[in-house]
Amino acid sequence: MIIKITCPECNTEGGFSLSDSSFDGPYKCWKCRALLNVSIVDGKLDSCEVMDQEEFDRQQEIQALRDKFKK
Repeated sequence: MIIKITCPECNTEGGFSLSDSSFDGPYKCWKCRALLNVSIVDGKLDSCEVMDQEEFDRQQEIQALRDKFKK
């Protein structure tokens, strides 16, 4: 399923593909490179918040661990 996200910084629509209907983690705008924390519930965008580089890196590490143990 492809989820559409509108960047709160530049209002550009982007998206990414998910195998699950829920996701909570980092996303980077393809145009302005804004770092975002997104929450997707039941295939719909629940929240999208701008975050700093340190928080983005931490979220990516957490997501990598989730993916590792999911397999």
